[in-house]
Amino acid sequence: LKVMEHLALAHGGAYKTIHKIQPEARVGMAVQVRGFEAANKFNPIDRLLANFMHRSFNEFHIEAAHSGQLNLIFTRKFYPELANTQDWIGLQYYTTDQVKINLAKADEMFLDMGFKEDAEVSPTGFIALEPEKFFDLIKWASTFNKPMIITENGVEDPEGSFRPRYLVSHLYQVWRAINDGARIKGYFHWSLTDNWEWERGWTQRFGLWGLDVETQDRFRRPSVEIYEQICKNNSLTEDQLNEFAQEWYSEDQV
Repeated sequence: LKVMEHLALAHGGAYKTIHKIQPEARVGMAVQVRGFEAANKFNPIDRLLANFMHRSFNEFHIEAAHSGQLNLIFTRKFYPELANTQDWIGLQYYTTDQVKINLAKADEMFLDMGFKEDAEVSPTGFIALEPEKFFDLIKWASTFNKPMIITENGVEDPEGSFRPRYLVSHLYQVWRAINDGARIKGYFHWSLTDNWEWERGWTQRFGLWGLDVETQDRFRRPSVEIYEQICKNNSLTEDQLNEFAQEWYSEDQV
């Protein structure tokens, strides 16, 4: 909690310093957001825990830069100098968790999180395909009345067979949100090539292009052609939606 507070204060200080040096700069922050749903929607404790995770994980920094209010677990603090210290909001979305109470996990605040039993998951089981929650979170972020940039969205998939479905279904949700009034100014897919992924190293391959780590040679995955076509046309095609995202769209919307 102390780290979160200091990060918020550091952002506020950086925002004002940057604007002092370069008044026309557009300064914002990129926040990883994650969907949190009650595993049992009829259980009020599960609903409470899901709401707690959303407020602490997704909302904390955006709200701090919006109103100056820090909503900590047992208290709230107000720093007026933090209010209105974001010109845009960056969202990084990958997946959604089901949240439930587990009394055996005292060291994890009695939280148990995981994917739906029937979830369609990525090759290493790291990400569940939940594109509609992406739409919900974009609409939630729109309530702060700032332009948005999707700064990360992607999936680990070494063979490239799962990524086209993930890519098209999530871009469709971006399209839906824009048509519903969301002020989305850009989208960045994660990532162009495979990368060293934190403590997981080379075990997860997020690249549109594959990377041979020994030779540094790049090789095309099937997702390259699909994303190339989307970028050139600046649109999704009906064929792409029918092939990769049929569950989430109806033809009369396109």
